[in-house]
Amino acid sequence: MGLYHQITGSGPTIVLIHGVCHRAHAWDAVVPLLADRFRVVVVDLPGHGRSADLPDAGDVLDHFVGELVDLLEAVVPAGERPHIAGNSLGGFLALELGARGLASSVTALSPAGFFRSHAEWRYTITVFRSLRRAAGKLGRHIPALTERAAGRAVMMAVFCARPWRYPAEAAAIDSEAIVSNTVLDRADRRTFLFSAPVDEDLPITIRWGRFDMVLPVGQVKLATRLFPQADVEITADGHVPMSDDPEGVATSIAACAERGLAYTGAAPAAASARAGR
Repeated sequence: MGLYHQITGSGPTIVLIHGVCHRAHAWDAVVPLLADRFRVVVVDLPGHGRSADLPDAGDVLDHFVGELVDLLEAVVPAGERPHIAGNSLGGFLALELGARGLASSVTALSPAGFFRSHAEWRYTITVFRSLRRAAGKLGRHIPALTERAAGRAVMMAVFCARPWRYPAEAAAIDSEAIVSNTVLDRADRRTFLFSAPVDEDLPITIRWGRFDMVLPVGQVKLATRLFPQADVEITADGHVPMSDDPEGVATSIAACAERGLAYTGAAPAAASARAGR
């Protein structure tokens, strides 16, 4: 069974990868802003949404990457290298796929994997475990709380700079998912390693919210040391910018993809896609 995914639009392919406890719905506000120019693929990672559960043993990140490689083989037209964007864990996975030569461009939104110390790793794990305990106590009250902007402002404040904008249904899904999600229980800081050096010409954008309370924006310094070619954007967003600023996120992804089209020699195709809008 492959990963659950949805495809919208036409043109060069962009694959969007969510973070821990999310699913494809994390990109709902962004997809329509890209689908007039691109063929947009959103996916549920293993153990999330409608994709199969994680295997009982083995390295979680290796499993994610393997499943995503299979997905790319299945959904990307022959001869095309997709543009890949991801948030948080999805940002790390997007960069790893880029390191393997499987992307024409990579946009990483507050990507995981750039912990500068064990203390930073423990901080992030503590944030998620604290949220898990809180969501577990709220239990059946979660849907009612997320229906109200004030409730979302409290429950999603860790993830968003403007949490009241977060869709009620998505907030309820995420709040319930964090209780049952096991990815962080099985992850290890030492597994966040890239398998190969990234082509120094690969277009990369790293976009980080200065109000990120999960992966502090200071981690961008390590990210840019590892990926010196990256365009860096520091924005007035939280850890999950797709609801804070969907237009800005779509613009960042599209601009990086346009650079990627030139990088792969596909600029004429991009021009044709724009002309056909």
